[in-house]
Formats: sequence, structure tokens, C-alpha cells
Amino acid sequence: MRHANAAQGTFFLVRLHGNVLLHFLNALAKLDWLGFVALSVSIAALQIFLDRGEHLDWFSSKEIIIEAIVCASAFYIFLVHTFTSAHSFVNPRLFLDRNFAICFVFIFIVGVTYLASLALMSPYLQTLMGYPVMTAGLVMGPRGLGTMVCMFIVGRLIGRVDTRWLLTLGLGLTAWAMYVMTGWTPDVSQWTIVSVGFVQGAGLGFLFVPMTTTAFSTLPAAMRGEGTGLYNLSRNIGSSVGISAVTALLTQNTQINHASIAAYVTPFNHAFHAPAVMHALNPLTAVGRAALDGMITLQAVIIAYIDDFKLLMILSILAMPLVLLLRKPATAAAVDHSAVME
Repeated sequence: MRHANAAQGTFFLVRLHGNVLLHFLNALAKLDWLGFVALSVSIAALQIFLDRGEHLDWFSSKEIIIEAIVCASAFYIFLVHTFTSAHSFVNPRLFLDRNFAICFVFIFIVGVTYLASLALMSPYLQTLMGYPVMTAGLVMGPRGLGTMVCMFIVGRLIGRVDTRWLLTLGLGLTAWAMYVMTGWTPDVSQWTIVSVGFVQGAGLGFLFVPMTTTAFSTLPAAMRGEGTGLYNLSRNIGSSVGISAVTALLTQNTQINHASIAAYVTPFNHAFHAPAVMHALNPLTAVGRAALDGMITLQAVIIAYIDDFKLLMILSILAMPLVLLLRKPATAAAVDHSAVME
């Protein structure tokens, strides 16, 4: 009896495996390979371009120029093929839904602002403020707590409060947090960092769930799977672009600020006439010049961070008018929340 059951189980297992394999091969046969390869090559070239651009001084490097050309060419082929093929890899009719198209841009901006600010905060705390890795992590932790708490709150508010108001509130909290961060110096207290981080995380909590709900509520159910993939892709590309942009601007602005401040360090500056200043920062001695350079570099880096925070604040404010273009869904539709978090 046992042998009969084993043989029967083996037969069904082999048959199931064959059906799964056949379904997989049919899916591969129907796949738009040209669109898939063109989009993959474009994204891969973009990622390499963003990762290596800062180290190779961007368009001063032939490698970066080649990667930019490959990215642009592959994306052009993808666009042309998408709008001319009957069965393209990405269904262009997705973007005929106004809510999805606007939220596609929204989530790109969120990827730029939120993850770019995370990339800035870690070196800010550890390099400028001298925090150990553990302390920096603990200070930044409440940001995630703010996101988690507000996502629970927003989940109960959806259906009772217009999601457009929730999105506006989220963008406002994010912009306010960035505005406060533009006034930071290395002397800022831990409580300020924790509280502002919590508010910024709360802003993200007020953005993710309402944005996902709005994006997919008016989208036909048959398109939501494909839309989810594009939605997450936009966020990931936004984070890559944002991190690369703020890192490059940080380096460039540090050099510009250093040169601007150093222009005032001359023997004709009356500040050097003070004995205490001359003793510690004497530009005529090697020790004094090293101390001066360290002080100037510190001030240049602080200003560069402020410029980056200001840029992220401006992006958050500029995204607010997009809320006016969203349509309020007639009914609360069931949404695939896999688009919210990975």
C-alpha cells in the first residue's frame, strides 16, 4: 500500500512539475524580449552611471559618457518599441490613468527626498558630530518609528479623510523637517535630531499609504500587477538619483565653499591682529595653517549639507501642487499594498 501511494505521489509530482515548466515556457514565449532587454540595459547603465559618476568626475570620464549614451539609447529604443508594439513589455495605457501617472512622479520624488536625506544623515552624525555608529543608529531610529506609527494611523483615516489632504500633510511635514535641518550645526542636540527625525518619518507615513491607495484605486484590476512593478521601479530609481545627486552636490559645494571662505584668510584680515587668534591660527606657521584649513573645511562641509537639505525641502514643496491634479476615487477600492513596502 505504501509503495502504491509513493508511486502515485511521484506521478502527480512529476505531472505538476511538468505543468509548471510548461506554464513558465509559455510565459517566456509571450514576453516582449526587446522591450525587456532595452529597459534592463537602460536601468543597468543608469545605475552604473550614478554609482561611478562621482568617482570619475562625471562627464570628464569617457566611461561615464559611454554609459550615458548607452542609457539614453536603450531608453529611446524602449520608448519607441513601447508605443509602436501591440504587445509591449510595459503597457502604455497605464499612464492614461491620471492618478497613477501623477503618483508615479510622486513616488519618484519621495524616493529622492527621503532616502537621499538618510544617506546624508549618517555621515553628518558620524563625521561632523563624531557620533559612534551605534549612537548614530539609535538617534536615527525614531524616524522609522514615526513612519510605522503614522502608517497605522493613516490606515484608519483612509476612507474617512480625503487622501489628497493626507498627501499634503505628509509633504508639509517632510518639508518642515528639511527646513529645520537647514539650520543645523554640529552643536545640535540629540533631542532635536530625534524629534525632527520622528516628524520626517511621520511625513513619510502620511505619504506611502495614501499615495498607493490613490495610485491604484482608479486603475483597472488587470493592470495593478504591472502597475505595482512600475511604481516600485520609480521609487528605486528616484532613490538612486537622489543619493547620487546629493552626494555629488555635497562634494562640489564643499570645494566651492572652501574656496569662498579661504578667500578671506589673508594677512590683511583684521581678525588676525588679535593675539589669541594669531596664537592658535597663525597663517605663517605650519600648525596655524593646518588649523585654519581644518576650520575652513568644517565650515564648508556644514554649508554644503545645509544646501543639500534646502534642495530636498524645495523638492518637497514643489511636489505639493501635484496633489491638485489627483482625482478623488469614488469608492475605497481594494489595493495591493505590496507597492507600499518591500
